[in-house]
Amino acid sequence: MSIWWSLQLRREAASVPLARRLLIGTMETAGVDPDVSYDLSVALSEACANAVEHGGAASGTPSEAYRVTAYLDGEKCRIEVADSGPGFPAGRSRPVIRPARTDAEHGRGLCLIEELADHVHIGNKPGRSGAVVSFDKILKWREGAPLMAV
Repeated sequence: MSIWWSLQLRREAASVPLARRLLIGTMETAGVDPDVSYDLSVALSEACANAVEHGGAASGTPSEAYRVTAYLDGEKCRIEVADSGPGFPAGRSRPVIRPARTDAEHGRGLCLIEELADHVHIGNKPGRSGAVVSFDKILKWREGAPLMAV
């Protein structure tokens, strides 16, 4: 069995915990191991925070929304966060991600996502403005989980 959902959220700080709680609730209900759920929820929070902070429209008019999509299947969870902002600098297939200082308050999000997920893709929307951050993680299940891989 698989579950997927997609949300269009306002670019407001209050949307970040909403997306995180929905993901945690979905994984808890499905029976995903709490450690895996926590890692993915932190990665999702970082991706959403980046969309809220940096996802404004390139044209100077504010983009009011960003999109979060999550897929849980028997083996993995894949999450995608897409905004309508200017995206990452042109000419690069992927932004350069440098480790931030441990006491830094900004600039650690993409590094955290890479540390917490198994596979990460960071880039721009093809043919349109906006950034896309997608990541996945192999799932571990609690014993007797209702949606565990068969």
